[in-house]
Amino acid sequence: MPEKIEELVRAAIAAAQEAGDLPGFEVAELGFERPADSANGDWSSTVALRSAKLARRAPRQVAEAIVAHLAEDPTVERVEVAGPGFINFYLATASANEVIRTVREQGADFARSTLGAGQKVQVEFVSANPVGPLHIGHGRWAALGDSLCRVMEHAGYDVEREYYINDHGSQMDVFGRSVSKRYEQLLEVMGERGCDLDAARGVLLADREAFVADENDERPQTHPLTDAFNEALGGNAYGGDYIVDIACRFAREDGEKWADASEDERVAEFRERGYLWMLDSIRTTCHEARCDFDVWFSERSLYVKDETGTSAVDRALAALDGLGHLYHDEAGALWFRSTTFGDDKDRVLIKTNGEYTYFASDVAYHWDKFQRVDHVIDIWGADHHGYIQRVQSACEALGYPTQFEVLLGQLVNLLRDGQPVRMSKRKGTMVTFDELLEEVGADATRYTLISKSSNQMIDFDIERVKRQDNTNPVYYVQYAHARICSILRRGAGVTLEEARELGMDEVAARAVGEGYDLSLLTDPAEAALARKLSELPGLVESCARDRAPFRLTHYAEELAGEFHSFYTVCQVLPGTGRPLDEGLSHARLAACDACRRVLALTLGLIGVSAPQSM
Repeated sequence: MPEKIEELVRAAIAAAQEAGDLPGFEVAELGFERPADSANGDWSSTVALRSAKLARRAPRQVAEAIVAHLAEDPTVERVEVAGPGFINFYLATASANEVIRTVREQGADFARSTLGAGQKVQVEFVSANPVGPLHIGHGRWAALGDSLCRVMEHAGYDVEREYYINDHGSQMDVFGRSVSKRYEQLLEVMGERGCDLDAARGVLLADREAFVADENDERPQTHPLTDAFNEALGGNAYGGDYIVDIACRFAREDGEKWADASEDERVAEFRERGYLWMLDSIRTTCHEARCDFDVWFSERSLYVKDETGTSAVDRALAALDGLGHLYHDEAGALWFRSTTFGDDKDRVLIKTNGEYTYFASDVAYHWDKFQRVDHVIDIWGADHHGYIQRVQSACEALGYPTQFEVLLGQLVNLLRDGQPVRMSKRKGTMVTFDELLEEVGADATRYTLISKSSNQMIDFDIERVKRQDNTNPVYYVQYAHARICSILRRGAGVTLEEARELGMDEVAARAVGEGYDLSLLTDPAEAALARKLSELPGLVESCARDRAPFRLTHYAEELAGEFHSFYTVCQVLPGTGRPLDEGLSHARLAACDACRRVLALTLGLIGVSAPQSM
């Protein structure tokens, strides 16, 4: 519809100029937007305000000249000039309702856009170290990143989802030593107590539970094994229950094979195999959260030498050096002159001992990204804010000044009935993302984690999110979809089981029939529903452009609300003692079906299901 009105406005400007009512000028953008208040029309143009200087006239005079030369069109009921020069368009009833037919014809392709013009964009998110299970913070990045990818794809971008595996560095050795020590303790408990592996595992977990419960370390006698574990590793260890479970798996699969091996050999074996197990677990968790990646990129691969004897890190640093952005200090360390690009200080890439810094990996990694894609979006936690400038500087130095951006995400406060869920990094306690998905479900978890802007903190109250009533936004929206499905089933005269076999599109086709007359939908509630449906195309573009998929949850709730209001005042199906014109019933069923489709599409864009019954 805005395209049709734009044609009318451009023709009116040309006619006014030909008649001498406006001087010659060209305006690229006509400034069409949907007024927040429907009293100001279905569409509004700011073209008069944009062209006032070019026309050397007051904006309102320009607007009046344009309106005076607008050709009559059956799609437009009336046009008004408002305020300083807004041109407000009020659509004819049938035209305003035409979105219902468009939605039903286009289905899942409704609101698709060419905004992205096929630009290849990589979104890298989650990227947790493969040394432990994902937690709720990682879950937020999964929900945000995957939803953003879905929205950008719908807006015409060619999107690649990437997980960066931080499998190079000291944390991998800490992980291997942690598993190794727990393996030793399992064998010790089995030998000392004459118990089997499962019993030994129970002893270690009970000891750890006592350690966690002893918040102030006042009862060390209740957790000697965990204390010994921490002391042996100097406090630099991964202490969660999952480390015991990985050690138990080694003992189950390999028995005492590693008891007499050297510490270095055992740690290396446990590090490598344990890391692969943990990575498989992370993949499974992401899949359960409906977040599957196209690329799993290993940090280690950046250091693998090719046939020329150089690695990706070597080549990236050589590129920077060739551009004159590197230098050595007196001690021999290699530095990147990042202050040239606005950083507050230069950054070291290779230390005096020859060790590469984490930043060196990042430089090589982002250089590699730009060999594959046009634009890069990284999603990081808010605690990485200070890291943005140095990476931005490296991208600019390498020749990609505008193709790198970072979305920062705030923390998630995990609550249960309003009370904080206690977690401790020192004690190694947390609620894993797996546990949250199992208790709450992927739908409610994703919806809640995507419901606010990434720069806002989220209070995730487990009990509230599990509620099956209208105080829970995801339930409220899904219930609206299920309610519509029920109406359409009744309209088609089919059971729930039959509907599942036929599919809801076929059920809707039977209920609505062909040749329905949308001009019959004249009630204000029907107009409000059609107006809300027509907002999705513009919303998809704004969500993609602003990297703000959270707006879709607000829209879904508003659309569900408009449907409930419509259904309250507009009878859809005839009933006993409540006759209804057949044509009006079919038109209203079409409106219901369009709402069903848009609700399902909106939920799908944030990775949430649209159930047929609840």
